[in-house]
Amino acid sequence: MSVIALVPPGVYAPQEDTELLAGALSDEPLPPGAEVLDVGTGSGALALEAARRGSRVTAVDVSWSAVWAARLNARVAGLPVRILHGNLFEPVRDEMFDVILANPPYVPAPDGHRRPPRGAARAWDAGGDGRLVVDRICRQAPGLLRPGGVLLLVQSALSGPDLTVGQLRAAGLKAAVTRRRRIPLGPVLRGRERWLRERGLLSAADDKEELVVVRAELPV
Repeated sequence: MSVIALVPPGVYAPQEDTELLAGALSDEPLPPGAEVLDVGTGSGALALEAARRGSRVTAVDVSWSAVWAARLNARVAGLPVRILHGNLFEPVRDEMFDVILANPPYVPAPDGHRRPPRGAARAWDAGGDGRLVVDRICRQAPGLLRPGGVLLLVQSALSGPDLTVGQLRAAGLKAAVTRRRRIPLGPVLRGRERWLRERGLLSAADDKEELVVVRAELPV
């Protein structure tokens, strides 16, 4: 994955989950001109990866800082990417795509059921079960896929990938976990490690987080 030129404060920087999802994207046989949507684009890293393969790419983010960073990164890279401001699929709800990429917030938060995340935490906090945004993607993404289209979503094992697979299958897609990677706990998870262990999401001996990619395909 290529280096991103600009990641301003408050914008999610490409990390292991971005790299894992980029690897899954590289496995997809994208024909030139395929319509790709990168929802929650952050700095635009995944959108640029798709654009380098000749895809027609649209990227969306709810943060204006992310939108401007992604636009600048696309310009520096010399790649044509349409980058829109909005909440998940709202700016593209009347469009259809061959591939949807999603690296949503997926970290369980101790107070997530009482108040929505604010500021930079919107990039990772996702309610008490980590599924605040993942569930919305499972409900809404299938309606934006063309026949044969693919959703690639990265999340933590802490936020129920089996639920994600089940919801997508219930929506008529062929879904499975296709990639896994274990990484050391980052600063956010270390800060709530005790809470995660009390909830049984981390065992007493577990010092790593598992990331997974869920691939879901709409049958032709």
